[in-house]
Amino acid sequence: MPRAKGGFKTRRRRKKLLNMAKGFYAGKSRLFRIATEAVDKALGYSYRDRRNKKREFRALWITRINAAVRALGMTYSQFMNGLTKADIKLNRKALADLAVRDPKAFSELCETVKSKV
Repeated sequence: MPRAKGGFKTRRRRKKLLNMAKGFYAGKSRLFRIATEAVDKALGYSYRDRRNKKREFRALWITRINAAVRALGMTYSQFMNGLTKADIKLNRKALADLAVRDPKAFSELCETVKSKV
């Protein structure tokens, strides 16, 4: 029985995978078997990190808000509690952006919150 080499379907499948491995180091971008493992690992990391990214950004926003609020003589928890009492509905992303880009407006917001606490 003659040897089956695979044909264009196999070539197309392998080419697709090697294209996904472009930019990988050494044999991971050129050798099919090694590239398969590397791409599978990379896809797993990308799936995991799409979820982790959300956590990391929230932590970053909280850190920025905390730093800005402490400079104005409050703690993060006091500030967030004051926002709730003042019925100010701004998310952490907007608050962190305000603290970084417009410190004057953020300090005015902080004064409003202090009056409510």
